[in-house]
Amino acid sequence: MGYAQILLIGWGSMAVIMLVFYIVQRHTRNAGIVDFVWAAGVGALAVFYASVAKGTVERKVLLCILAGVWSLRLAVYLLFNRVIGKPEDGRYEMLRNKWGPKAQLNLFFFYQVQAVWAVMFSIPFVPVVYNKIDIGWSDYVGIIVWLVAVVGESVADRQLAHFRSDPENHGRTCRTGLWKYSRHPNYFFEWIHWFTYVFLGLGSSYWWVTLLGPVLMLLFLYKITGIPYTEKRALQSRGEDYRQYQQTTSPFIPWFPKRGTK
Repeated sequence: MGYAQILLIGWGSMAVIMLVFYIVQRHTRNAGIVDFVWAAGVGALAVFYASVAKGTVERKVLLCILAGVWSLRLAVYLLFNRVIGKPEDGRYEMLRNKWGPKAQLNLFFFYQVQAVWAVMFSIPFVPVVYNKIDIGWSDYVGIIVWLVAVVGESVADRQLAHFRSDPENHGRTCRTGLWKYSRHPNYFFEWIHWFTYVFLGLGSSYWWVTLLGPVLMLLFLYKITGIPYTEKRALQSRGEDYRQYQQTTSPFIPWFPKRGTK
């Protein structure tokens, strides 16, 4: 089975899955479940590609483990922090209000766009599963990158959750741990994670396609769904406290804060 075939099957599968969960959100009135489905879907696509491609078995197993654990961690985090027992995320509430009577029709197309995005982010997995070069140094580097990224993102998420769990911190900005050095350390480590597949794909035909992962993630984080929206909401809810945080703390890559940081 060739590159185009497995990508088309992956897209068709994600389109059907997104349709099912679109129907679910019509009943729950919580469109945020799409984030959980996207995260879980990308990992599932990695497993599917590995099951049908003809690359090195060891590397395909490695991809399933790395992409699968990353996907599971992120999906579970999103499910319990944004969906189950939670009000609808502000992004989707804002879209419902903006779209008015056309909200459900637009959400249908939005869910299908998410299916396309899931496949786009899964494209770097394809050169990996077709890589027939024996496991070597680049794969070990990929594992190290994955460990740094997943541990870093997990620590950032836990530090933020711990800060928010204290009622005294309501309306304040987290400046502890990794959040002292970056306004979005979770996004930074998520971006680093995508370099894993660049290293796993070295030596395969079209290995350069794996670069699509970090490039796409950086674009999404900086321009589409990440930093712009998050900071807009933070300024609305925390005002001057967050403006001061912006002035003293690196927006993305962790770095020492400027003087005046709380």
